[in-house]
Amino acid sequence: KKTSRQPAPETDADSGSPEPTAGTKEKAKAKPKSRPKAAAPAKDPKGPRTQKTQKAKEATKSQPAKEAAKGKKAAPKASKTSSAKTKEDVYKLLINAEEPEECRIAMLENGRLEAFYIETVSRERTKGNIYKGRVVSVETNLQAAFIDIGTGKNAFLPFSEIHPEYYSAELPDNRHWKDVNFKESLKIGQEMLVEVVKETTGNKGANITTFLSLPGRYVVLMPGSDSHGISRQIESQEQRKKLREMLESCKLPEGVGYIIRTASKGITKTALTKDVRFLIKLWGDIRKRGQSEKAPALVYGEQNIVTRFLRDHFTADIKEIQVDSDDSFRQVKDFMDLLPAAQQKKTAVHLHKGPRPLLNSHNIEEQIEQIYRPTVKLPSGGSIVINPTEALVAIDVNSGSTGRDKKFAETIFLANMEAAEELARQVRLRDLGGLIVIDFIDMRSAAHIREVEKKVKSSMKRDKAKIDFARISKFGLMQISRQRMGSPIAARNYVTCECCKGRGIIRSVETQALSCLRQIQTGISRKNIKTVHCRLPMNVSQYLLNRKRTELAELEKHYGAAVNIEIVPAMLPADSEIDFLKK
Repeated sequence: KKTSRQPAPETDADSGSPEPTAGTKEKAKAKPKSRPKAAAPAKDPKGPRTQKTQKAKEATKSQPAKEAAKGKKAAPKASKTSSAKTKEDVYKLLINAEEPEECRIAMLENGRLEAFYIETVSRERTKGNIYKGRVVSVETNLQAAFIDIGTGKNAFLPFSEIHPEYYSAELPDNRHWKDVNFKESLKIGQEMLVEVVKETTGNKGANITTFLSLPGRYVVLMPGSDSHGISRQIESQEQRKKLREMLESCKLPEGVGYIIRTASKGITKTALTKDVRFLIKLWGDIRKRGQSEKAPALVYGEQNIVTRFLRDHFTADIKEIQVDSDDSFRQVKDFMDLLPAAQQKKTAVHLHKGPRPLLNSHNIEEQIEQIYRPTVKLPSGGSIVINPTEALVAIDVNSGSTGRDKKFAETIFLANMEAAEELARQVRLRDLGGLIVIDFIDMRSAAHIREVEKKVKSSMKRDKAKIDFARISKFGLMQISRQRMGSPIAARNYVTCECCKGRGIIRSVETQALSCLRQIQTGISRKNIKTVHCRLPMNVSQYLLNRKRTELAELEKHYGAAVNIEIVPAMLPADSEIDFLKK
């Protein structure tokens, strides 16, 4: 959402000072002549002190007239300055699709990265795909069913997301779906059309629903639903009424609902009708394919990242689009052809052919790399540390060197205000969802706490995800619940470390060597062990052979078995193989 800066209201340089009138000027000129009479000591019965007071009063009376006269001369200069227009924000869209393995899209606001999307060949996107699935199991305790959609992991289908048409028994008109016996409503092996609403994360399968939705540029079609809605961003009642009448004239099929999107603001009836007809035809094709395909099968795949981004995120604020591949350039041009002619003129589309890579030429590669780092520096010297975990995302605010030699309360407040703005941007860029807990630096002032809360909320207004806020607690913690739009961006092109298994730390050489020694001691004590063969990393093997040779020799002598240690340089630090061979 564009945040336009309004020009400062014009202010007169003599604000607060009255415009001098002709009478005032004459009075100001006449005062020096009257001063000798007023200051004559013979006529003042109260002495010199009263004379000084009288002079001060006269000087005070003449001061506004002098200031007003000065202000009147300076007014034209102030007016010229205040009338200057403020520079508008410049939005650019960069699409880096030169390499077939990866596509990156960056949105810039005045050269600063504000949105980033990436899609790689190694990680297939499934959100928005429609599958023909088969019921594998029905879990009454979870009030959910597991559906095989052919992606390797069974998808999770909550009971509340099952359309009544899939109930195995007919539901009476006066009976609510919550009163239905869940286990009897579905049968093992039953087939249904489902849509992925949340992608696979970790060991969890995808979340799916039977309430399908087909998004277009201006309308979202919802087959099997009777609900109708219009985006809240369209506030004008006249515009809402006009859009509703335009859509109702399209004569949607029975049992198909819709949501009119924000992009339809000011759109023509022709463009809206064209979008609706395309979606109706698409739904017909999906339904036919769903009847002919054998479950599990992919019935409809979402569009590629370029078309999908333009459909969902393009706004009139974008003044320029730069692309570095011919295929993506054609996709952008095809999309622009669907827009009104006035909008096409406002947005320029260019094919990048410079010697430097597209994103590097705009100096934003460093900003992209910052997305994957846990620590983010703040302008005044503080920092925030972001740690995603299985249960929640923890964000810690550190003051660092913020505001040295300043008041303590103001220093803390400054660090928290900067952190509030930056963490909203980082959460959006990294696409972090679920529960987010922010550990702000403790503030004693209630006014400061309220200002930080307002800053967090205002900074997150441009986020498309649904967000719920809680107040800052007495411990300085603020909880935020953010809708999961997809898997975190780091999970899309990063893999778990083979050495530490995702922990970020590994055992020291001493600890690893002693652990292997204890395994040898435990195994060799069993009966009929002839040989212990160990395949260990180089540093662990050297530690045992150099520092634990005496202990190994005693074990061989006591149990009458041989202990052989083989050095494997290619073995990972945390790996080990110990075999016990019997006689």
